[in-house]
Amino acid sequence: MKVLLSHDEIQARIAEMGREIARDYAGRELHLVGVLKGASLFLTDLARAVDLPLTLDFIAVSSYGAATKSSGEVRLVKDLDQGLDGRDLLVVEDIVDTGLTLNYLVNLLRARGPRSLKVAALLSKPSRRLVESPVDYVGFTIDDHFVVGYGLDFNERYRNLKDIVIYGT
Repeated sequence: MKVLLSHDEIQARIAEMGREIARDYAGRELHLVGVLKGASLFLTDLARAVDLPLTLDFIAVSSYGAATKSSGEVRLVKDLDQGLDGRDLLVVEDIVDTGLTLNYLVNLLRARGPRSLKVAALLSKPSRRLVESPVDYVGFTIDDHFVVGYGLDFNERYRNLKDIVIYGT
């Protein structure tokens, strides 16, 4: 497999994103919602990079199953443990591909009354967008490759790779 983004590149970019988020939310408490399972490593490192009081929660949705392409059908697998009313919410995603999952999540979470709602994604693949899904903080924009590592998987494998690699090369 070919390395697309090294662990060092990923960590440097997350540190930059953390500073940007801390600056944008200065004086406020931020609530991070990680999208399981893929964003778990990114969420952990991003939370440490944001120098603000914050809280964490997790939500899980599915649109891939065991395939390498999104099915287009999104379903809620695990809901939040905490309410969102009046909170400053940052949704933390591993990758925004077609935009269908993110669009579903943003609509679902916005209906719960957060004070603000923004999105941070480690990876963005704009060439694959089917619906417009604004991402406020983007780690890296990548070409249309299927990638694994650093939380991203194929059939639950490869999440533990420290780099992000192109699957199948």
